[in-house]
Amino acid sequence: MPRPRIVHAFSAGGVVFRLVSLLSTLNPDLPAEPATDAVGVLSVPNVLDGVEVVLVGFLRDDTWTLPKGTPTAGESVEETAMREVREETGIQARIVGDLGSIQYSFARRGVRFNKEVRHFLMEATGGDVTLHDAEYDEARWFTVAEAMRRLAYVNEAEVVRRAQPLIGQHLARGQPNQP
Repeated sequence: MPRPRIVHAFSAGGVVFRLVSLLSTLNPDLPAEPATDAVGVLSVPNVLDGVEVVLVGFLRDDTWTLPKGTPTAGESVEETAMREVREETGIQARIVGDLGSIQYSFARRGVRFNKEVRHFLMEATGGDVTLHDAEYDEARWFTVAEAMRRLAYVNEAEVVRRAQPLIGQHLARGQPNQP
């Protein structure tokens, strides 16, 4: 039996987040902005409670993934990640951190693919999920906890887990841009 052809593939994408004011919508008795103590530390149980991340998905089988894609000629890894996020989600974003890479293998039509995907932490700066391209059925914002439950692949959920402390650190440094 002939050995299958092996192809090495590379993609780049990211965990795109935004801060939403969920506190006042969940409980109208709470102030619109989170309270801080005397030294300016947020007094909410979890700073990620008001954070959402965007996923792309296929509705027919409820499969959700992180946005990612293949570089074009002459494009840097960072440029690829930002372009793919913009195309697949409709969201404009800026890179605020590096989340490293994941590797996995899969077979398609007798070809074995060994793939690396480099992920960046990105802050949403504009756009709208209704402006996503046709590669996926939908782009949608999820709370961090819901995104972790919805992601189809364990390795991508691990990327979001790695992103959480970096999101917290980013938010602690100052108010992010809100799309």
